[in-house]
Amino acid sequence: MAPAVTEPELQQLLQGVAFTRSYGFRVQSLAEGECTLAVPFQELFERPGGIVGGQVFMAVADVAMWLAIKTRLGLADGSVTADMKTNFLNGARRGGFHCRARVLKLGRRLIYGVAECVDDNGRLLTHNTVTYIRPEG
Repeated sequence: MAPAVTEPELQQLLQGVAFTRSYGFRVQSLAEGECTLAVPFQELFERPGGIVGGQVFMAVADVAMWLAIKTRLGLADGSVTADMKTNFLNGARRGGFHCRARVLKLGRRLIYGVAECVDDNGRLLTHNTVTYIRPEG
């Protein structure tokens, strides 16, 4: 099945929403129920010690899942994050990385998925489990 949205539509959404714009996320690829975002390095992401702060990984995992859901339900979907667990496995230093989110179960009220961030060498940086709740309609 084809995704319910296009890559340009998702990129436009990222640019048009204040909470995502400052991160500079770029849609790298999408498929039905999946979205991969590229995260370019920014100095403001660094915490003391020179590694990328955890909030950047959590933000991109949440946003990648948000967009992965839109590939199934369309741009008008109003689902929001209900729960997210992040496991930090490796650090990233002065470099960009990628985050791929996949919808594993799309229920009537809850949507469950995973998001993983990897560096350019394929090294796993974080593993996230994410639950979204669909609006009552």
